[in-house]
Amino acid sequence: MSPVGVALVSGASRGLGAAIAVRMADEGWPVAVNYHRGQAAAETVVGVIRQAGGVADLFSADVTDEQGVDHLFDEVARRLGPVIAVVANATGPQPEVALTDLAWQTYLDQLEFFVKSPTLLVQAALPSMRENGGGRVILIGSDLADRAAPLTSAYAAAKNAQVGLTKVWAKELGAHGITVNLVQPGWIPVERHHGIDTATYVAEVPLRRMGTPEDVAATVAHLASEAGGFITGQRITINGGHVM
Repeated sequence: MSPVGVALVSGASRGLGAAIAVRMADEGWPVAVNYHRGQAAAETVVGVIRQAGGVADLFSADVTDEQGVDHLFDEVARRLGPVIAVVANATGPQPEVALTDLAWQTYLDQLEFFVKSPTLLVQAALPSMRENGGGRVILIGSDLADRAAPLTSAYAAAKNAQVGLTKVWAKELGAHGITVNLVQPGWIPVERHHGIDTATYVAEVPLRRMGTPEDVAATVAHLASEAGGFITGQRITINGGHVM
């Protein structure tokens, strides 16, 4: 859609979030770069955007906390404008845990980021989206929802929950001109994967390469654009065909 408001990218100080924030700014969006920790990295993202002629500012907030999200949206509105595009990207630790060692809290820790946080962000953005006559909601999921890797019960459960949220919210909000979609990356190496051998994984990918944060960012930007305005309730997997 035409950027008549702000795109908020949660967890945008590094990795996929940083690439998405930069690409959204390249597409003309004023971007609210959210971070919880890592202020220096978030400042770097904002600097890159501004140096390229874009508009961005950084906003510290815990997007799993109700008061934190309320304050975040108040600050974004005051400093940049109303939020009409939400990219729910923030994540936390993703430990591998065997079924025999799973505790209920292990599930709750993942649901905080992948169900509670998107819910809070979308709820906070709805008034400005409705006033604008439309909006964009893009959840960042994972192809582990389909890959069924051992030791990922809690993470996979939370990521599969996002599939349901996407469909329900798309139907619930469509009458307001709001699209809701889920982008599911495969393994996209970012800073925290430095030094990990990717050869075995690449051999299983039909396109025979690793994905990049920019691959994900390009899809997010399309879904947020006017050209993506008739796509809603969908999950788009970006993994070179690793899971089909």
